Amino acid sequence: MSTSTTASVSTHILDTSVGRPAEGVAVQLSARAGRSAHYGQGGDWQALGGSATDADGRCKDLPALPEGTTHVRLDFAVEPYFEKKQADAQQDAPANRDSGPAVFFPEVAITFAVVPGEHYHVPLLLNPFGYSVYRGS
Repeated sequence: MSTSTTASVSTHILDTSVGRPAEGVAVQLSARAGRSAHYGQGGDWQALGGSATDADGRCKDLPALPEGTTHVRLDFAVEPYFEKKQADAQQDAPANRDSGPAVFFPEVAITFAVVPGEHYHVPLLLNPFGYSVYRGS
């Protein structure tokens, strides 16, 4: 929950290749203070902790942002999710499997600006070869 001096963040992941939530994806939350939007000119990133997506693809227990946060980064570790999904599929049909990687983007890092008192819901639409994000509600 945000207060007038902090922002808050939530996220969820939809695996668009199957039209279902992505369960078990590790998500790390980092924050920094500093008004510059230019790469490398804000403060240092402070790792705040993380969570993993539940059966609905949601992270309901991300840490609170510290006062003064101006930029937030969500790091999604998607490779293990897709590797497990590929291994499960190989159990059902082990023949004719690609020898290529299970996922083109092994991790997804999303950085965005925040202002105090606002809530930011940032969904990730994910598939093995692409992703999209947006500010949700």
